[in-house]
Amino acid sequence: MKLTKSRIDAIKPCESERLYWDDELKGFGLRVSPKGRKTFFIQYRSGKRTRRAKIGTMGSLTPDMARLRGRALLGEVASGDDPAEARRKRRLTPTVSALCDRFLDEHVSVRLKPQSQYNYGQVIRDAIKPALGLIKIPDVTRADVTALHQAYKDRPYQANRILSVLSKMFNLAELWGYRAEGTNPCRLIQRFKENKKERFLSDDELARLSETLAESEANGEESAFVVAAFRMLILTGCRSSEIQYLKWEYVSGTHLELPDTKTGKRSIPLPDAAKEILASLPRFKNNPFVFQGTIPEQPVTDLGKPWRRIRKKAALDDVRIHDLRHTYASKAIAGGMSLVMVGQLLGHTQYQTTLRYAHLADGPVCEAANKVANLLSNNLSKPRAPNPPYLRIVE
Repeated sequence: MKLTKSRIDAIKPCESERLYWDDELKGFGLRVSPKGRKTFFIQYRSGKRTRRAKIGTMGSLTPDMARLRGRALLGEVASGDDPAEARRKRRLTPTVSALCDRFLDEHVSVRLKPQSQYNYGQVIRDAIKPALGLIKIPDVTRADVTALHQAYKDRPYQANRILSVLSKMFNLAELWGYRAEGTNPCRLIQRFKENKKERFLSDDELARLSETLAESEANGEESAFVVAAFRMLILTGCRSSEIQYLKWEYVSGTHLELPDTKTGKRSIPLPDAAKEILASLPRFKNNPFVFQGTIPEQPVTDLGKPWRRIRKKAALDDVRIHDLRHTYASKAIAGGMSLVMVGQLLGHTQYQTTLRYAHLADGPVCEAANKVANLLSNNLSKPRAPNPPYLRIVE
């Protein structure tokens, strides 16, 4: 019979499932369950298999609407597609939340260093999963990513980190077969401009920080290992992770021989003051780390919390741990060291990275220019005008 609304309404459920076929569109039918649920479908052959693809239920669709959709699906079948298989694959397609978990497990934990692993995990946990976690991977659009990126526009650095993590995730989603090649939804989205923070401690601020570190250690507010870690950061210009995860086996008589850092293997000279700090620390047989935390056989797990306490006590609320590295660079340049030498001390692999400190060399350069000019000025006659020429107005 032709499946019409009146005829379908007249069908009563039976003890078992019943199928009713439409005589107008071959392969288009209605399935009626024992509980009375009426569902439109199409039936077709795919290879040697007979398959069925659901169209929708009576009520949400009229028979004419269902027939039109069925005709379109059968047209896809004639073109070689398999609607039922496509729907099955879509049903099994993981969500962005599952992609995040695989990304952390198979890429981040294998290829990135501990600090980067922590940073990636934080971005995924706090930003990506809450916003996109329930969406199927192929369904994420550029508009979805743009909306998330814009939500953090008041924090451009964080917004750009989210975009970077998402871009890498969706590149891997293509590699793993979750999305078609070349469909990364992060493509063409412009990153926000980031204002690089360059905070350097003055001599007075360094003295205040030194006093606070000594006082915090003396009264037991901070452990000797935490205080020693910050002193080592000041004296070596190392990155925070390079000191936090430093092992005794990396310490030689004159250098810190780090096998794996952000820029690869590094050999960092140990100044005498740093050697004294290391010599003052106890070593425990079962803990390979220099700066030990509260967990047995582990390093200090978090330098951020004690740093926030210390900088508040020292009235340095705007100073980050990384600014100790900037301060090391500023003192080196102020002492007349070349940018090439400073780059070697900081472990930069590219000269452009060190160039961000180039303006700090203005002081020593200006001082040297004055010295040269003073030597040459003896051979020059003095200006006769009572005022410098640049202050006189010539009619």
